[in-house]
This record gives sequence, C-alpha cells and structure tokens, in this order.
Amino acid sequence: MAEVLQPNPAESQAKHVVYCGVCTLPAEYCEFGGTAKKCEEWLKDNHPDMYQQLYSEEALSSNLSNLSVSVRERAAKDAAKKEAKAALAEARDAERKAASKVLIKRVERNKRKHVSVITGLEVYGLENKKIAKELGKKFATGSSVTKSAAGTEEITVQGDVSDDVKDWLLEVYGKEIPEANIELIEDKKKKGGS
Repeated sequence: MAEVLQPNPAESQAKHVVYCGVCTLPAEYCEFGGTAKKCEEWLKDNHPDMYQQLYSEEALSSNLSNLSVSVRERAAKDAAKKEAKAALAEARDAERKAASKVLIKRVERNKRKHVSVITGLEVYGLENKKIAKELGKKFATGSSVTKSAAGTEEITVQGDVSDDVKDWLLEVYGKEIPEANIELIEDKKKKGGS
C-alpha cells in the first residue's frame, strides 16, 4: 500500500519581506544601493524592529568581526563612492529640472482656428497621455499626444487655450513645475506665395 505524505506546516510558511521606501530593495540589501544613509533613516522611522536587527551595535560589530581589515576599508570606500554617485545624480536631475522649460505654443491652423501645443512636461516626471486626457476633460476639447519633428512627445489641445493651460498647470502641478519655467509662445503660420 502506498503511504500518503502529509505536508509539513512549517515548510509552507510564507516569508514576509520588508521593502525599502527609498530604494525599493529588500531592507537587507539597502547597503548595495546608492542611498544607504537615507534607507537607514527610513527603516529607523518605519520599521524600528528591523532597524535594530540590521543596524544595532551588536549586529554591526558581529558583521564587522567577520571581515578582514582590507575588506572593511574596501567596503567603506565602495559605500562612499555609491553615496557620492547618488548625490551627484540627484544634483544633476535637479539642475536639469531647473534649466528645462515647459513650452506652451499657440499655433494658428486655418484663418481663426488655433491649437495649443505643450512640450517639456516629461522632464518633471509627468505622463503626457494622462495630462492630455485631463486637459481634454477640463477644456471639453480634443487633445492628443503626438511626436514632434524633433522626436519628442508633445500634447496638442484643440483651441486657443494656452493661457488657461498655463493657469491649470500652475494650479494642479505647481509643486513640480515652477512658474518661471513655463513659457508661452505664439507661433503664426506664414502666408503662402508672395
């Protein structure tokens, strides 16, 4: 007769993994990311028990006692390099955001028909498709995302709503986009044949 094996309840238990709110890695692996100090602070605020387990004096001394002196020095250098690299990337990103402009062009189509074209929102981490949909609802008009001749995405909104778009962007996304970085441009079509 065949013997039926019963599953062991201790084997099938799921493990709960705490993911870092800063680098999105499991908390045990935050040291391998570039934001180790920020991750440590986040863990201390949100999961004090896990913080004690990973960063208490006993845990650190037991981990360091297993390493040789040269490996400790190398680990310290690597951690410093990663933090410097992450800080440089943050500074570069902030500089890029400060230098970039959101352009709102009023383009004349035929006679008295106009469209408003918005470019430069992706630098601020905003989704063009989502904003195009919101603008279409807000102004009760057609709006779409298209590729420009330069290869970048732009939002085209039917109608002369460029001033209203600027006000709406400042109202809704004023925290992400400073007012000085929004620029209105009027673009007229050239008359054909002279």
